[in-house]
Amino acid sequence: MRNPQSTLLSTDWNEEWKALQADRRSADDPSFWDKRAKHFKPRETHPYARDFLKLADIHHGESVLDMGCGGGSLAIPLARQGCSVLACDFSKPMLDVVREGAQYFQVDTLVETKLLAWDEDWNEAGMKPKSVDVALASRSIATADLEGALVKLDGTARRRCCITLVANASPRYDEHVMNAIGASVTRSHDFVYAFNILIGMGRLPEVAYIHSPRRDTFDSLDAGVADFARMLEGGNEGKLDELRSYIAAHMIENPQAGQPGSKGEPQGRYMLDHVRMVHWAFISWNPSEPVHQI
Repeated sequence: MRNPQSTLLSTDWNEEWKALQADRRSADDPSFWDKRAKHFKPRETHPYARDFLKLADIHHGESVLDMGCGGGSLAIPLARQGCSVLACDFSKPMLDVVREGAQYFQVDTLVETKLLAWDEDWNEAGMKPKSVDVALASRSIATADLEGALVKLDGTARRRCCITLVANASPRYDEHVMNAIGASVTRSHDFVYAFNILIGMGRLPEVAYIHSPRRDTFDSLDAGVADFARMLEGGNEGKLDELRSYIAAHMIENPQAGQPGSKGEPQGRYMLDHVRMVHWAFISWNPSEPVHQI
């Protein structure tokens, strides 16, 4: 009798991940985030970051790697609670923002920044094995080699690793809008690949979920259509008229126009009359023990 689990257990989930990436648009490069860095001025902890840190359960005084740190939404509050943080990103302007935030909160002695990308050789970049207590990657794993990224985090941390990956459709999509205009949405469930790769690595990953509300804002109907039109790909390109009609019928004044937005840019004059919810899978695991020479 055929074992119903045989395909699941024999699947090369990293190869499946690579195939998935080949069908997606290219990930944003450092220059994209360089331009956005000026808008990232973390002065308070975002609800998503608060939820992430609660689940991460990092102890006072621990050392932490924050890989893909962005503007420091995790690195700064961690330093404020007494952790020493190595904040890494492939965007130099983002690291400048982290340093500025660390100085603003007077925790610059606890935050070290490092220009580092996922696909670099971490050993050559000076990342020593088992050099931190906890390794984090919050919404930042952008690489075709997912297993390689997980191995790097696993090899750098002594006690705990924590990541988040999307748990439904890409955060680029508003499923409410897409359903309303009759457009199709692919739900990739990225976290499933990481979970299965970790199982294959011999880890015991645990999964929780963070439900993160987002408001997409814009300054005019044309600007809103241009922004949301990014969602019309993969066979949905013919839905532009339906998209325009929907936005025209559902755009309302944004009472927080001009304030910092979730995309790192000032909020626009208008928003839609519903809140978009992005679901993130928070995956944590205990890394491998260091190898001791006999």
